[in-house]
Amino acid sequence: MDYATLLQMLDATLRLATPLLLACLAGLYSERAGVFDIGLEGKMLMAAMSSAAVAALTGSVWVGLLAGIGGSLLFALVHGVASITFRGNQLIAGVALNFVASGVTVLIAQDLFQQGGRTAALTGAARFAQIDLPFAESLRAVPILGPFYAEVLSGHTILVYVALLLVPLTWWVLFRTRFGLRLRAVGENPASVDTAGVSVVRLRYTAVLITGVLCGLAGAYMATGLQAGFGREMTAGRGYIALAALIFAKWRPWYCLYATLLFGFLQALALRPDVIERVVGVNVPIPALDALPYILTVVVLAGLVGKATPPRAGGEAYVKER
Repeated sequence: MDYATLLQMLDATLRLATPLLLACLAGLYSERAGVFDIGLEGKMLMAAMSSAAVAALTGSVWVGLLAGIGGSLLFALVHGVASITFRGNQLIAGVALNFVASGVTVLIAQDLFQQGGRTAALTGAARFAQIDLPFAESLRAVPILGPFYAEVLSGHTILVYVALLLVPLTWWVLFRTRFGLRLRAVGENPASVDTAGVSVVRLRYTAVLITGVLCGLAGAYMATGLQAGFGREMTAGRGYIALAALIFAKWRPWYCLYATLLFGFLQALALRPDVIERVVGVNVPIPALDALPYILTVVVLAGLVGKATPPRAGGEAYVKER
C-alpha cells in the first residue's frame, strides 16, 4: 500500500470514527455516573432525523444542529426519568428508546418529506462545510508530514475537530475537577456521595443530559456532515459499536479515542476492498469486510480482549436511605 492510499484510508478513518467517538464519550459520562445507556443508538438516530429535517426546512445547518441536540436531549430526559426517577431497569429503558427511535424517525420523515422515510437531500448552508486548516496547501510539499497534515488532519467539518477536542476536555473534567470526582464516585459508591450531602439524582441527571448533548452532536454529524440527509436506520448499529468501544477502552477518555479509531479504520477498510487485495493478495468479499466492525464488537463484548471492570454501581438504581 503506497503512502497516498494510506493517507486516504486515514482520512476516511477519522471521518467514520467521529460519530463513534462522540457516542463513546456520551456513554462514558452516563456509565461513569452509574447509568448504563444502551439507548445511544436511539438518541443518535433521533438526532440525525431532527437535524436533517430542520436543516432541510430552514436551510441552516446550525439550526439543524440545535434541533438534533434537542431531539437527543428529549430521549435522554425520558431515559433519565425512567431509570433514575422511577428506578426502572436501565437496559430495558435503553432498548425501548432504540425501538421507539427506529419507528418514529421514519414516521416523521415520511410525514414531512414523503420520500420513503428519508429527508430531502441537504445542500449548501444546510450542510457543514469542510474546514481547511492554516497553511495546509503551503505545507503539502513537505515530505511525509506535509501530506499527512493536508490530507488527513485538514479538510474536515467542524464537528470532527470538536470531537477530538472533547477527548482531553473529558479527561480534564472527569479526573481534574470536583464535578468529575463526584461523578465518578456516584458510579462507584452513591451512598457515600449522598452521605457527603451531594445529590445523587442531580449528578446522574447531569450525566444523562451530557450524554444527550454528545449523542446529538454524533447524530447531527452523520446527517449533516458525513452524509447529506437522513435515511432509514442510518446509524446502522453505531450506538452499539460505541458501547463496545467504551468497554474496550475500559471507560477512559483517551482509550475511547484509540478504540473508536480502530473501529473507524475497519469501517474505512470495508469501503476499500482493493486495499486488502493489494496487500494480502486475496479478494475478500465486500459483505465480509462490512461485517468486520460488528465481529470486533462481538469479540469485545465476549470479553476476549481482556477483563474490563465497569463502575461498581453501574446499572443499579439508588434508593436514598431514610
